[in-house]
Amino acid sequence: MKIDATTDDAAPVAAVEAAGAKLTSWLVNAAYPIWSSRGIDAVRGGFQERLTLAGDPTDDARRARVQPRQVYAFARAPSLGWKGDATGAVTQGISFFLTRYRRADGLFRTLVTPDGMPIDDRVLLYDQAFALLAFATASPLLGGSFNLAGEGEQLRQALYKHLKRSNGPGFETGLPHGPPLLSNPHMHLLEAALAWIDVGGGSEWVALADELGELAISHLIDPKTGMLHESFDYSWKVTSNAAGRLVEPGHQFEWAWLLMRWGQRRADVREAACRLMEVAEEHGIHGGVAIYEIMNDTTVHDGSARLWAQTERLRAAALAARLYGDAKYWRRTADAANGLLRYFDTEVPGLWYDRLSPTGEFKRETVTAGNLYHIVGSIYELGALVRSVGQ
Repeated sequence: MKIDATTDDAAPVAAVEAAGAKLTSWLVNAAYPIWSSRGIDAVRGGFQERLTLAGDPTDDARRARVQPRQVYAFARAPSLGWKGDATGAVTQGISFFLTRYRRADGLFRTLVTPDGMPIDDRVLLYDQAFALLAFATASPLLGGSFNLAGEGEQLRQALYKHLKRSNGPGFETGLPHGPPLLSNPHMHLLEAALAWIDVGGGSEWVALADELGELAISHLIDPKTGMLHESFDYSWKVTSNAAGRLVEPGHQFEWAWLLMRWGQRRADVREAACRLMEVAEEHGIHGGVAIYEIMNDTTVHDGSARLWAQTERLRAAALAARLYGDAKYWRRTADAANGLLRYFDTEVPGLWYDRLSPTGEFKRETVTAGNLYHIVGSIYELGALVRSVGQ
């Protein structure tokens, strides 16, 4: 179902197209160029963790999650119109990740030095999910130069061996095992499973996606409030501490996007996804941007607005507009896109601010590379919506 651009609803379509053109131009002409030059370590390999607002690498220790996020971002680059060496960026990123982060048990450690020496050998489910996402997204680009289907299957089996819960759905948060159970890494694991399905993965990925989607519907989302919680005990009951009462509007949008993809043919899933968005729009949008945290009684806990939450608002609205055709989702897509553009008004083109204060000032801090994953994902989804006009 598509919006009728010949009616009065044509205005939000034009606004979406205009914002999409601005975002894509910024990504292709500013962001990819600086992150492919200054954001890649040409000497030691891998991706830099951060750049300063002047565009200089900070040489910080490198988190496992950032390397595959950057692989994802550059693997998407050709389809978004970038003519640079995406294959080279992805190849060196995959190589650095596989050789510096892999443990003997087939899982990936969480932190290394800039030259790849282990700092923190712990395993986090969150990091493994991004490795799976990177392998899936990069596989069409790299073809046979890496056996990424084999890498993905090996890691999937290691997850089931070492992190799969034996007495209930879902996975442990990491190694060593211990509470709480967290919704966020399960969200990214669902994203990875869907990515493998998109590139022709088999029934094992469908089964994983189904388990995680059902987990969200049955345990993670409060049926009374429509809110998705972050922290749970081993019975998938919300923890009684402050963490259990926190709700992140950005995650409401992110889960909505994933559930719409996973359960397009199920009315109950569509209803849950749309409700997640409505709750976030009603209680999590202040001053035109998505704030970081509210409590489950809807009071504001952290009124700052992180960049990534804007991208997830955009991604969810764009998919809802494409699937359902409702004019309100087109309007929200335009609003979210224009809110995101505010974060890119930096002195050096291609960088961004991460945090907007409740009073409207951007915090001047180093630029985290991992946000490129969020940005690319939202612009990719926005592009699919724009291409759907008139189809």
